[in-house]
Amino acid sequence: MRAAEPSVFEVLAEPNRRRILDLLRDGERAAGELLEHLPLAQPTVSKHLRLLREAGLVAVRQDAQRRLYRLRADPLAEVDEWLAPYREHWRGRLDALERHLDTLP
Repeated sequence: MRAAEPSVFEVLAEPNRRRILDLLRDGERAAGELLEHLPLAQPTVSKHLRLLREAGLVAVRQDAQRRLYRLRADPLAEVDEWLAPYREHWRGRLDALERHLDTLP
């Protein structure tokens, strides 16, 4: 029996996977290029890329001998939706701080 695929939240919990997504924000990159920017061995980067693919956060295409990865931002909408109430909470707090600071000499 195959284990359930990880959720977007589980995948994003790992700092190296977040770093890979950061690198892909600027556009498509080859796996080898990602490896150059990470303090990880090739098998570890491959594992992270597989998990990111399974979560739908990256897409891959073959270009001759290279695999090119690109960011798929759609699954991040789930994270954005979850964060919305927290963003609103902090917006209110920051507005209150700004009003307080405006009263100081």
